[in-house]
Amino acid sequence: MHAWEAIEQSLTYIEEHLTGEISTEELANTVGLSPFYFQRLFKRLVNKPVQEYVKLRRLATVIENLKSTEQKILDIALDYGFSSHANFTRAFKETYGITPEDYRGNLPMLNTFKKPEVAMNYVLIDEGVPLVTGNIVLEIQRTMLEKPEIYLGLETEVRISEQIPVGESTGADVPGQLWKRYHMEKASIAANLNTTVEMGMSHTEDTAQNLFTYFAGGLVQTIPDRLQNGFVKKELLAGEYLVCRVEAENFEDLVTVALDQAGKYLFGIWLPRHNLTTEPFSAEKYYRDSEGMACMEIWVKPLPLKKKS
Repeated sequence: MHAWEAIEQSLTYIEEHLTGEISTEELANTVGLSPFYFQRLFKRLVNKPVQEYVKLRRLATVIENLKSTEQKILDIALDYGFSSHANFTRAFKETYGITPEDYRGNLPMLNTFKKPEVAMNYVLIDEGVPLVTGNIVLEIQRTMLEKPEIYLGLETEVRISEQIPVGESTGADVPGQLWKRYHMEKASIAANLNTTVEMGMSHTEDTAQNLFTYFAGGLVQTIPDRLQNGFVKKELLAGEYLVCRVEAENFEDLVTVALDQAGKYLFGIWLPRHNLTTEPFSAEKYYRDSEGMACMEIWVKPLPLKKKS
């Protein structure tokens, strides 16, 4: 067994035992490693200490319970290994910046820590060759956009360090909140939209400010005479792009787990190992009319990676 396979096995074990007691020693034993070596390997491959990861995965699952059930908060906390309401509330607020009661009352969009696919770090696919991992299918290839595409939507500024996967952080999901607002307000421009394609666009102008601009909107079929209610126009410019196509079993998995995994693979593994970087821009195109499989694409403009002198 490769070292990364042992960690993959331990991650699966954690998912299956989130409501039970999970000790580091027990996890190490299940994969035949010493606790010392297991902890070092786990942190290196998952980027989190073992018990912090367990806590984050429990809290991510708790959010689903808070959102979809009427179970008492204390009962949910006890089910997932928190010793008291106070202990649970403290962990929840430290992670997401709000209390469980506030979350249940308002249901804001939050970044949660997803189960990583460690195996993706050790598989390097060629252009046009699909990669099947977990419950997603991923494929990377170059494409030429012959003429620009125009989108109408909303935009906001986002802190780079507070967004997954870039910042590996948890808390408010600002792009998610913008999408929520867009879908609530797009009725006023619906007559101008092609409802089958939507796009999220990130553009970093000054990394020193730790900010990027995020846009959420729909593909235009007719351009309105004027824009109102904060809507703006954005173009996906003509030119060569590197496109990472991702498919998942449903749209919810696509925009959470699949997008997270694909972004980490494209920017953290595939591009560096092909000696490529990108312009400070990326676009997420969502196809709303695909049947049988939810799909999206990450569009970036590739640049050669500068060699260190």
